[in-house]
Amino acid sequence: MAMTMHVDVVSAEELIFSGTAEFISAPADKGEIGILPRHAPLLTRIRPGALRIKRADNTGEEDVILFVSGGLLEVQPHVVTVLADTAIRGADIDEAKAIEAKKKAEEALKNHSGSMEFAMAQAELIEAVAKLGVLSKMKHRGGR
Repeated sequence: MAMTMHVDVVSAEELIFSGTAEFISAPADKGEIGILPRHAPLLTRIRPGALRIKRADNTGEEDVILFVSGGLLEVQPHVVTVLADTAIRGADIDEAKAIEAKKKAEEALKNHSGSMEFAMAQAELIEAVAKLGVLSKMKHRGGR
């Protein structure tokens, strides 16, 4: 039997995922990190990107892929908690809206008139590109 850890992914709106996992891949502030059971304690910020959870249960389901827009990740030896600013199940991401948001953000970057507008457009672009990256990972994996 493989070693496991409990994982909770929570956004401001709801509990997105709660269950056991064998492995987690997360977009940490300084780069992508992998977490296995009994990982050393860790507290880090997360950036927009894909959070992948390799489920430990035998339901036959594939990995869970979520989009997180930022937040905090806390690792304890047998428990991982993700407190996300926004978390969306990969299957719930609207590709057309993400592409449109990317185009609008790129246009806003070209036509910005102040540093605040530039920063907001840049943040929107990063989020849209991250959502499209999650969709790309899901398509590569065959759907989920």
